[in-house]
Amino acid sequence: MMDMTGKSVLITGASRGIGAAAARAFADAGAHVALAARSQEAITTIAREIGPKAIALPCDVADFGAVSDAVRAVVKAFGQIDVLVNNAAVVEPIARLQDADPADWGAAMDINLRGVFHGMRAAMPVMSAMGGGTILTISSGAAHNPLEGWSAYCTSKAGAAMLTRCAHLEGHEQGIRALGLSPGTVATDMQRQIKQSGVNPVSRLDWSEHVPPAWPARALVWMCTEDADEFLGQEVSLRERAIRRRVGLEG
Repeated sequence: MMDMTGKSVLITGASRGIGAAAARAFADAGAHVALAARSQEAITTIAREIGPKAIALPCDVADFGAVSDAVRAVVKAFGQIDVLVNNAAVVEPIARLQDADPADWGAAMDINLRGVFHGMRAAMPVMSAMGGGTILTISSGAAHNPLEGWSAYCTSKAGAAMLTRCAHLEGHEQGIRALGLSPGTVATDMQRQIKQSGVNPVSRLDWSEHVPPAWPARALVWMCTEDADEFLGQEVSLRERAIRRRVGLEG
């Protein structure tokens, strides 16, 4: 595990799942971490567990002002922002296109796609002024493959993957590293929602087939190293055994 002592990390959707695991992994690597999510009670509890290196920032990523405030709070607390992890996302609505509620579909876009844009838009000018930084966005196989009932999730993740490419194109000369992580299926509350839906093959996967949240969390820390530079502007797939070995998850 790399040494991130002196670095500061802002993680969205940090109240559970991959986000909470990432907060712990970055803190274990020595970083200061800011946990951002709508659930203030949950992130406050996790930040307290991590200790003085962590702060909790109530934040709705669908609100650009709230995301900008979170970035400013990180700089105020830690002096800089070195890493942004765009993790906040929802899988609902799980519904066929002809049945999907337009308001619910739009709400998913606000979180999964606009939320990623908001994070990049708020962090990139600050990172550029400070000489650079790393922006990591949680992607998905759903970004590249349509799945029944998942039009909102697939479309928003595809857009987020393009935002990573755009951030790399426009930010790399300012020292901004932009990468995506496609973690595969992860044992989180989202997977419980998926299983309960009974829609498409993902809902029928056995729980043992999902990787623990600690795996993508560890991968995110590794992605902050030069060893991941070949993937700038692209996605790292945790499904690949070669990547798992480089991350240190398999021998």
